[in-house]
Amino acid sequence: MVAVLERIFSIFLSVEFLMGTLGNGFIALVNCIDWVKRRKISSVDQILTALAISRIIMTWLVFLDGWISVLYPALYFTGKMLRLYFITWTVINHCNVWLTTILNMFYFLKIAKFSNTIFLYLKFRLKNTVLVTLLVSLFFLFLNIVVMKINYDMCIDDVQRNVSHTSRLYNYAQTCRFLLFTNPMFSFTPFVMSLATFLLLIFSLWRHLKNVQHNAKEYRDISTVAHIRALQTVIISVFLYTIYFLSYLVMVWSSDSQEKYLIYLSVWTLGNGALSAHPYVLIWGNRRLRWVFLLVLLRPRYSLKT
Repeated sequence: MVAVLERIFSIFLSVEFLMGTLGNGFIALVNCIDWVKRRKISSVDQILTALAISRIIMTWLVFLDGWISVLYPALYFTGKMLRLYFITWTVINHCNVWLTTILNMFYFLKIAKFSNTIFLYLKFRLKNTVLVTLLVSLFFLFLNIVVMKINYDMCIDDVQRNVSHTSRLYNYAQTCRFLLFTNPMFSFTPFVMSLATFLLLIFSLWRHLKNVQHNAKEYRDISTVAHIRALQTVIISVFLYTIYFLSYLVMVWSSDSQEKYLIYLSVWTLGNGALSAHPYVLIWGNRRLRWVFLLVLLRPRYSLKT
């Protein structure tokens, strides 16, 4: 029964790998081609491109990690391999989480309307705000790597102390729980920031709609449409972000016993599914990317008809 479920989860993970690679690859390719043609790229496209590239690397990392652990277990549990995996995962996951937060913050500062002095200062210095946020994220990345390095030696000693392959598999999950916990722990700050931008954007839209109705203007004016479009993108992004964030908390909880192995696989599949679905949300929320995506989908149908 467990073997059958493992195969099912493997199929799901393979589909998620394919969908994530195609979606993120599309975003990166379209933005890079547009960059070459126009010789310039907007701030939001820079963030989207960087996020897409980090997602592609993360998707491949998860895919290769799964196959190497199955096909080459002896290589997988060497000290150098584990060190490389944890460092690479920490850096890529950190980039993924913070770039998602910066993108949500960009939409919020671009669309929302507040008369608060701090908000106006951040809005009119948007590029500097993004740059400072990136620098802050690098500081958190440094702390994350330091904490991981301090606990790495203890973890690797416990893993390599066991001779049998089965014991290594169990001890890998059992003794590295703290290392698994560091990523959600350091992801909590950007997660709260994304949640705050989401709530503030809702409040901004509510105030804007009240002003529109009070002034007896057309209900769906340009600003209202922009608010709703950005809000829809941020809502789905925060929802997927929440699934991704909570999945790793559950993975930490379920890694303490072999009885919770299926829960571990289920949550891992769910978290990667949220990660793979997010690029399509970003494509739908971006007018230029959405237009190119629909053009690519409709062109084969048009060719068959003609």
